[in-house]
Amino acid sequence: MNVQATVVGTADLAGVDSDVLVLVLGAAHKVNARGTAAEQLFHAAIKSGDLEPKGGQSLYLHGAQGFSARRVLLVVARDDSVKAFRQAVDGALAALKSRGLKTMAFAALGFGLTDAHAEMLCLSLEHTFYVYRHTKPSAEALRAPAKVQLCVSAEQQASVKTGLRRGHAVAAGVGVAREAANRPGNACTPTWLGEEARRLGREHGLSVKVLDRKEIEKIGMGSFLSVSRGSDEPPRFIIMEYRGGATKAAPVVLVGKGITFDTGGISLKPAPEMDEMKFDMGGAASVLGTMRAIGELKPKLNVVALIPTCENMPSGRATKPGDVVTSLSGQTIEILNTDAEGRLILCDALTYAARYKPAAIVDVATLTGACVIALGHHHAGLFASDDDLAAQLLAASVSAQDPAWRMPLDDEYAEGLKSRFADVANVAGRPGGSITAAKFLHRFVGSTPWAHLDIAGVANKSGAAKGATGRPVGLLTHFLLSRAGR
Repeated sequence: MNVQATVVGTADLAGVDSDVLVLVLGAAHKVNARGTAAEQLFHAAIKSGDLEPKGGQSLYLHGAQGFSARRVLLVVARDDSVKAFRQAVDGALAALKSRGLKTMAFAALGFGLTDAHAEMLCLSLEHTFYVYRHTKPSAEALRAPAKVQLCVSAEQQASVKTGLRRGHAVAAGVGVAREAANRPGNACTPTWLGEEARRLGREHGLSVKVLDRKEIEKIGMGSFLSVSRGSDEPPRFIIMEYRGGATKAAPVVLVGKGITFDTGGISLKPAPEMDEMKFDMGGAASVLGTMRAIGELKPKLNVVALIPTCENMPSGRATKPGDVVTSLSGQTIEILNTDAEGRLILCDALTYAARYKPAAIVDVATLTGACVIALGHHHAGLFASDDDLAAQLLAASVSAQDPAWRMPLDDEYAEGLKSRFADVANVAGRPGGSITAAKFLHRFVGSTPWAHLDIAGVANKSGAAKGATGRPVGLLTHFLLSRAGR
């Protein structure tokens, strides 16, 4: 979407020519009856009682006297924070999205706009105008504006342009992730994910390899392959490389869980809401989206993305509870529950990641329902073996407005994973289920700084708003950009 930063003084906002001018007022800012035309408009609306000066309130005006814009939408933000600005813009776009407007302009009163505000405008536009249509071509597409103008001062322009560039890339990555995750299991197969990775590689200068079953067997990924045995769909192991740093610089490795449909296998899930198990490749989708964003922004660092992808299905060939498999690391795993399959494909990918001698590894997975119970649908669960890496990811979650919360990783949580018949069991008891899952993965990373993002509660929504969110593309992109900035 074409979003431009245009220098327009506060006194000149009345002259902005657009189908709609959205004016965002900081709630703490006291408008002056003798101020600019924009301030006078707010002052009159507040004085008449048509608009309350508190966050979330808005007033739509058609043909406001003295304004070139055909419509003016007055919106009050709770404060001047990036989060409050995003909420105000989300509300404005929700009110305007069905009007088919060709041009939009946005401006802030009472606070200055930064690169972060500009980025959030791009993300809000992506969120508002995205419509899934792959298997529903009859869905009415929202007509996005052909031009969006962000009115800023001359002092703000350079920073805002930087934010718009980053926001465009992140929004495009979020779109890739949402589209992939929203596709049903018969449209988003491991084979399709491999083809999508190749497409992104061609378009954004990424090196891509997609390994088939025989190649995965040759590597020795016995744990990964044990999950795919019950399905007729062939597994794939996707390797994507972005080389923007020095030739010998250690890369950051991202690992995304790619279960394109999860029945639970022999440990079959209950029928209600099983359709949402198409979202169990949300980690893979977010890694694809992040590589899309990085391919556009081209930071000076090296990034490798690894995506093990398959279906988890029940059949006469499927892995059974009690089976023991040998992972790529050589560790044997007793599979007590075939519905704890994500960790079985991730552990082999984590072991494979060591081949790159990475500076850090971050895996992303819709791993446990226990994380949803612990954190709900706002924060992703963050587990990390390294405090500095954890701090970087938490800082990225704040700057990206993509919240994460650090969870414990004490050794005592691994006690429940002991097995009499293998080196480790794939599940422990119900208490602390997201933590014991992370402790299982921790066994396969060695001394490399490693973090695990459990996104089970944030990768998609249920109910009337059912669909993928594209999280945590923003967090991952900001994390990688911060690494490049170092």
